[in-house]
Amino acid sequence: MSIKAALIDLSGTLHVEDEPTPNAIEALTKLRNAGVRVKFVTNTTKDSKTTLHSRLCKIGFQLEASEIYSSLSAAVAFVETEKLNPYYLLSDDARQDFPQEDTTRPHDSVVVGLAPNAFNYDQLNKAFNVLLQQKSHKLVAIHQGKYYRRADGLALGPGCFVKGLEYATGCSAQVIGKPNPYFFKGALAGLDPAFCVMIGDDANDDIVGAMSLGMQGVLVKTGKYLPDVEVTPPPTALVDNFSNAVDWIIEKNSKS
Repeated sequence: MSIKAALIDLSGTLHVEDEPTPNAIEALTKLRNAGVRVKFVTNTTKDSKTTLHSRLCKIGFQLEASEIYSSLSAAVAFVETEKLNPYYLLSDDARQDFPQEDTTRPHDSVVVGLAPNAFNYDQLNKAFNVLLQQKSHKLVAIHQGKYYRRADGLALGPGCFVKGLEYATGCSAQVIGKPNPYFFKGALAGLDPAFCVMIGDDANDDIVGAMSLGMQGVLVKTGKYLPDVEVTPPPTALVDNFSNAVDWIIEKNSKS
């Protein structure tokens, strides 16, 4: 069965901070020229879509902002659909993607993303008290990743702060980003999962999340990849990097 579309993780797969992974820029062009539709999917919650698109273009990738589907995008849609007025634990840049605060209404929810400067006692305590006010108040985790890759190594993700708020308040978080089916269905936008592949560096969030919906999953050994992390089901393929993943797709399609 040929692959018609690829969902591609960004940080750790296509690039690490401002450096592309080996031959990634050329490989992306090669994948497009092979007739495979691409969409860039990311749990990145520190940067707005505008900032993310600008950074990727500056690195050297050719893409449209409309091709990026982030957990921020999915979380914005969730906030608007649920008509929430959240207290945000987000970076200032990511906050730009969300609706303005309605100062005529009290906070009725907490939205958590990757926000190192917001993970301090005062702001976490404010979030804690918003959630305690009423049982109906929602804890929205844009994602709950354990860690991510920076140029200086692995860094702590927002997951432990989400879990801490759950523990302290008794709330169960509504998780928006990968590996939640809510995220992948939004990214697929009606595409048949059987003809799609997910390329990523996170065995659970990228690969298991996508394969649970019937997609194929190609795990790359860059970014946050750790060799001792085993998942069920295992990835369809394990390759060194994104460029090798593109070669795998093209070879597979040539045999279909």
